[in-house]
Amino acid sequence: MPFAAALSNCPYLAAAIDEVGVAIATELGGVEPELAFVFASHHYAARFDELAASLRETLGAGLLLGCTGETVIGGSRECEDGPALSVWCASMPEATLTPFELSFEETPDGLLCSGLPEGLAEHRDDTRAVLLLGEPFTSLPQSVIDLVHDELPGVPLIGGMASGGDGPGENRLFFNDRLVEAGAIGVVLRGGPRVRSIVSQGCRPIGTPFVVTRAERNIIYELGGVAPLQRLQMLYPELSVRDQKLVERGIHLGVVMNEYQDHFQRGDFLIVNVHGADRTSGALATGGLMRVGQTVQFHIRDAETADEDLRQLLDQHQVPSGPRGRAALLFSCNGRGSRMFPDPNHDALAVQQCLGPMPLAGFFAQGELGPVGDKNYIHGFTASIALFEDV
Repeated sequence: MPFAAALSNCPYLAAAIDEVGVAIATELGGVEPELAFVFASHHYAARFDELAASLRETLGAGLLLGCTGETVIGGSRECEDGPALSVWCASMPEATLTPFELSFEETPDGLLCSGLPEGLAEHRDDTRAVLLLGEPFTSLPQSVIDLVHDELPGVPLIGGMASGGDGPGENRLFFNDRLVEAGAIGVVLRGGPRVRSIVSQGCRPIGTPFVVTRAERNIIYELGGVAPLQRLQMLYPELSVRDQKLVERGIHLGVVMNEYQDHFQRGDFLIVNVHGADRTSGALATGGLMRVGQTVQFHIRDAETADEDLRQLLDQHQVPSGPRGRAALLFSCNGRGSRMFPDPNHDALAVQQCLGPMPLAGFFAQGELGPVGDKNYIHGFTASIALFEDV
């Protein structure tokens, strides 16, 4: 197999590295991987400064990327408590890997992002994906999204923001032999196995779509000529009792990504939160910029809906006649797991049950990166997956 993954819960870092190193070497048949990802819980914080170099030496990895996580994912497990070290490796000699380290600087024109490799547009046609890990307090994901869109439009940007730290200086990134305390790191993958993105936003649509007919910045004043709060009040009596309760707990808005479709279903929307409503005007304040002419639809979210959404999207990638998924990286929101689902290990188990068994690693992120339609976004409450397929 060209991919391997291993998880250790040993409380001692050196022993944990030895454990995952033996497992990875066995799965790869002694072949040294070109690419390795590592996700570590904060239980190893006292030895973070030696983690990257020690692990890279043990694996013999050409390139190592990683970060800290509030919850660490490995195999079919989501380790929400206790020490956890999860490692994922790939042997892909036919691929070109271009690593990068990003820094962010305040300027009179705003936050400036620098460090993205030059000449990316020249290789757009064979670029599979950009994988990114960021430190949430010292990086601006949207600026990276904009830069990647300019250079590599349509190429998926997948990853997540390190988690587990309560403030600046507590999260860590791992880049080859070094510990990185700020900014972001990543790799551009060209050639080699195809990388398919799966982004589950955990919502389902209710009611019917409407066109935004009046809006200003993030405020929607009219949907189809009627105040959005009035639209919601008209819809409410038509819903089931269960859906009415979900609306009462919180409503979301799905923005259609492709206006040229005949009808819209899950996966066709970018989910934005509704932050509040003005009962006098009936306007809704959303978590994103809105414009007149967009098509939107109300959405709801709960554990059952999030489970349905993820499994439905995973099932769409079970194509018997197509390339098979061989390995995956999973970036789930730190609001998922036991905070959302009644049973443990939900997202990791779903991937393994629908597409596995396969080498899988990841973590619970403080913001997940992944495309909806052909554009990349930073999400919340999302499971974003990079699925590596046969060459």
